Amino acid sequence: MVSRFEQLLRAVVLAWGKTDQSGDSARRGDPAWTPLLAHLLDVAATAGVLWDRHLPPHICRRLTEAFGAGNEATARQVVMLLAALHDLGKASDCFLGQWQHGRGNLQSKLLAKAWEEQARTAGLPLGDDLARAFYARHEHITAVALPQLLGCPCPECGGTGERHAGLHDAGVLLGGHHGHIPNPETVERARGAAPAAQWGDVHAAIVQTVADAVGLDLGTLVQVVDPVRPSARVAFLYLVYLADWVASDTEFFRFRVHTTPVTDWWQASVQEANQAVRVRRLARWQARPMTWAQMWPDTPLPRTFQAAGMRLVPTEGQAMIVVESDTGSGKTRLALWMAHHLARTCGYSGLYMALPTRAAGNQVAKELRKFLQTVLAPGDVRDMALVHGTAQATDLVHQLVDAHQTHGDALTDLTSAVETATCTDGSGLAVLDPWYLRRCLALVAGFGVGTVDQIALAPQGSRHWALRLGALMCKVVIIDEAHAYELFQQNLLSAAVEWLAEGGASLVVLSATLPRSIRDELTAAWRRGLGATGDDDGSQGITVVDHHGRLRRGGPLAENPETPKLLTDIQLSKDSGDRNLVAALLDRARSGGCVVVRSTRVDPCRSRYREAVRLARASGWQPDEILILHGMLLPRHRLLLEARLANILGPGTEGKRNPNRPNRLLVFATGVIEQSLDLDFDHGVTDLCPIDVAVQFRGRIHRHAVNNPHRPSWCRTARLTMLWQPDPDGLPIVEPPDFDAGRPIGTYDGLVYAPYVLAASWHILTQRRDRDGTVRLQTPRDSAWALESVYGAPLQAAGAVQGLLDRTRAAYLDALADEALQAEARIFRPYTRRRRTPVATYDLASGYAQGDGDNGGVTGIAAVSRLGEESVDCLILYQQPDATITYDHEGLLKADLGQRSPSRDVIAYRRQQKDLLANTLAIPTRWFNGRRGLPPATDWPKHPQPALRNKHVILVAPDGTCLSGPAGRLRYDHTTGIERT
Repeated sequence: MVSRFEQLLRAVVLAWGKTDQSGDSARRGDPAWTPLLAHLLDVAATAGVLWDRHLPPHICRRLTEAFGAGNEATARQVVMLLAALHDLGKASDCFLGQWQHGRGNLQSKLLAKAWEEQARTAGLPLGDDLARAFYARHEHITAVALPQLLGCPCPECGGTGERHAGLHDAGVLLGGHHGHIPNPETVERARGAAPAAQWGDVHAAIVQTVADAVGLDLGTLVQVVDPVRPSARVAFLYLVYLADWVASDTEFFRFRVHTTPVTDWWQASVQEANQAVRVRRLARWQARPMTWAQMWPDTPLPRTFQAAGMRLVPTEGQAMIVVESDTGSGKTRLALWMAHHLARTCGYSGLYMALPTRAAGNQVAKELRKFLQTVLAPGDVRDMALVHGTAQATDLVHQLVDAHQTHGDALTDLTSAVETATCTDGSGLAVLDPWYLRRCLALVAGFGVGTVDQIALAPQGSRHWALRLGALMCKVVIIDEAHAYELFQQNLLSAAVEWLAEGGASLVVLSATLPRSIRDELTAAWRRGLGATGDDDGSQGITVVDHHGRLRRGGPLAENPETPKLLTDIQLSKDSGDRNLVAALLDRARSGGCVVVRSTRVDPCRSRYREAVRLARASGWQPDEILILHGMLLPRHRLLLEARLANILGPGTEGKRNPNRPNRLLVFATGVIEQSLDLDFDHGVTDLCPIDVAVQFRGRIHRHAVNNPHRPSWCRTARLTMLWQPDPDGLPIVEPPDFDAGRPIGTYDGLVYAPYVLAASWHILTQRRDRDGTVRLQTPRDSAWALESVYGAPLQAAGAVQGLLDRTRAAYLDALADEALQAEARIFRPYTRRRRTPVATYDLASGYAQGDGDNGGVTGIAAVSRLGEESVDCLILYQQPDATITYDHEGLLKADLGQRSPSRDVIAYRRQQKDLLANTLAIPTRWFNGRRGLPPATDWPKHPQPALRNKHVILVAPDGTCLSGPAGRLRYDHTTGIERT
C-alpha cells in the first residue's frame, strides 16, 4: 500500500525547478526540465562540499555557532538543508506558470502545456488559472513559508507560541538569495502567493525529503538555529549564493528524469557537486612553509623594516596590520609575506589586493603573479582575477584564460564583466576560469587584484553585497595606498573593516603618507568589529592589532638610525605660464634628463604638452621624446603608453640599470602617473597639490638607486618643483571662480582638491623653506609633522593667510560633514554604535533602489564606491574614408561588429570583447549639461551592427573629427585624448 507521503512525493517531483533555456540538456539527450526537488538536492550537496573544501575554519566556526549550537556536524547538515530550501517558493502557482505564460517560443510553450497536464494528473495542487496567479517573487515566498515548516509556533506561523527569531531570520536571509534581503512589507505581501492550505503539504514534503537526504532530524532545528552574530548571517548568505550558482551550472549538473528514484538523484548530486567544486578550484589556500629567501630569491634578506614587520605579525589568529613606509621601500612584498603567513596560521581561502586605480591594479597584478608562481606548491593551480571594468581589455586577462584552457579544462563563457588571472611556468600555476568572469564572482576566486571599489561597495545595500562581503571575509585583504581615498570612501572602508574584523578576516593596510586620523579610525573600526577597546599613542611605523584587540608597534621608526631616510627637496615656484615652464625644461634637459610634469587636470596637461611639441624642434627635441598620459585616453592607447613607460623607465632585471632608459624624456601626465607605476624620473614638476600627494609623487623621482650615478648634473639631487599661482595679495589661488562671491579669478584645481588642503599645504611649506625657496624634507622623520599640519588641528597664521585658511577650512569641514552623512546613510554596520548589539536581519534589508553597485539605483540612495562625477561609457570607433569601421586611426584594425557567441566561437568572441573594451571611454556627464552641452547619448544615431546594440557609439574620422554621435562636438586624438570642440 502506498503511503500518503509516497503519494504526495509523486506529485512533488513534477514541480519543475529549471527549464532547458540554453539547450544544453537537449544536446545531451536529457529532459527539457528538471524537478525543483532535484535542484534543491544539488544545492544541498554543493553546500556540503563547499563547507568541507572552500570555507576557512573561522567561517565554519561562525556557522557552527549560528546553526549547530556548537556542534559542527549538525551545523553542516542544517546549512545544507537551509541552502537547499532557498528555492522552496518555486512550488507556487506564480512561478510554475511562468514556463507556459512567460516569455518563450512556441516549442517551449507546447512543452510547458504538456508538463502542466501531467502535473495536474499527478496531483500537484496547481490553481485553476496560472496566467492570473497572485504574483510574488519565489524567494520571498520562501521567506514567508519556511519558519512554519521548520517548527516556529508563533501566531504569524499559525500557532500560539513564541516567535522563533532564528527560523524567521533564516527565512528572510534565504529571501535575499537573488541579491537583496527583503524588508518586512515585501515578505508579508508574499504570504498570499502560496497559501499553506494549497501548498503546505507539498512544501512539507520537500523539506522532509531534503532533510532525509542530508541525514537531519527536523526536530533539532528549533534548538540550534540562532543566527544572531552578524558575520554568521553574511557567511550563510554567501554560502547559499555560491552553492546555488555552482549547482545551477549545467556543465556539471544534469537535468533529472522525474520518474527515477529520488535516492538516485541524491547520489548523483553528491558526485556532481564534488566534481564542480574541484574543477572550479573552490578550495582553501594551502600555504606551505617558506622563508623570505625562498619567497623572494632576488632579495634573499629582508630590509630592516621588513624584518621588523615579520617579527610583529602574530603567530595565531586574525590581525590588522598597518604598514607606513616611503614609496619604493618594499611594502608590497612585506604585505604578501604577511598574507602568506596569515593564510598558514588561519587557513584563509586566498587574498584580495585593493588599489585606488585600475592602472595600479594592472601593475600590482604582475607582482602577485610572480608571487604565486613561487609560493604555490608544485602542481597547484589557482584562479587569480583582475577586478575592474576594463580588465578584459588587458592582455593579462586573456593570458590567464588561455592558461586555464591549456591546463586542460573546457573553456566556457567569457561573459560581460571584469576579472582575470595570470599564467606561470614555475612550481605553481595561476590561471583564470572564465566562470569567474561572471558578475560578482571575481572576488570568489582564490586570488584577486582590483580596485578598492569592491571593498567600498561591500557594506552597502547593492545587489549581492553579502557575496562581496562574504568572499572578503574568507580572505586576507590588502588595501594599498590607503592615503589615496576621499573621506566618503574612508567612511565606507571603515564600515567594511568593522565587518572584516567581526567576520574573522585579516587586513593589511599600506601607505606612504597616512594621516593619523585615518589610521586611528581604521584601527578603531577593527577594534569595534572585535568588540575590543584600547588606547593608541598615534606614532607611525608598523601597527599590529591582534585578535584580542591588543596593539603593538615597530619600525620603521623615525628615530631609529637603521631606518632608511628619504631626502626630498621641494622648491616652491610661482607659475610663470605654460610657455616659460616648457621652454625652461626643454632647455635644461637638452643634454639629458627624464622629467615628468604632473598637472592636476587634463586640460592644463594637454596645453603644456602641445606647447612642448610646438617648441620641440626649435629646441632640438624629437616629437617621440615628449609623451602625454592621462585618463581621457582610450584604454587601447593608454595601456600601450603605460607599457612603453614601464619598458623605458621601469626597473632593470636583477637590480641592474635598465638598458632601455633614454638619455632624455619629457612626460606630461595627470595624477595617474603616481599610482603604483614603478617609474623613475630624474626630476619632477607638479601643480600645487596636497602635501601627501606631493610626497607620493616624489616617489617617482630618483626611485631606482641604481640610476643615481648616471643622472645629469643638474638633477643629481632629488627635487620636486611645485608651481603655484599668486593672487594680487601674494596668496595662492586655491578656490574655483565664484562670481557671486566676487571672486572672478580662480583655479578649477580647487574642484579636484579641497582648497583648504591646498592652502594649508602651501602655508606649511612656505614656513619651512630656505632662502632659495626650497623645502628640505626627510621622511619618515618629517612625515607626521607634514601630514598632521595639514590634516590635524587648524593652522594658525598671520594676516591675510589666516583669512584664507579660515574661509577655506569652513567650506572644507562642511564638505567633509556632507560626505560623512552620505556614507552613513548608505552603509550597513554589524553592530549598533551605541549599545553594540547585533543589528537585526531586517536592518540589512536592501532593494533595487540601491542598484547593482555604481550602476543604477535612485540618486541619493544608490550604492556607490566614490563621490566622483558620473560618466557615460561611450564606444569610440574610426570611420575611414571608404566607410570602413576600424579600431585605430590608421585603418589597420578592422572592427569586428558581427554577432559573436561565446558558446559557438569563443576565440572570436573574446577578441571582439577585448577590442570593444579597449575602445570604450567614460565621458563626464557634465559635458552633457548647460547651454553648450552635448546632445543626450540616448538621442545619438543607432547602428545596425549586432555588436553596437545598446551602446553609445561615437564615430570619428582618422583625423579625430567627430562624424557620428555628438557630431562636430567632440574630437578624439590618439595622443592627446578626447576633448570638446
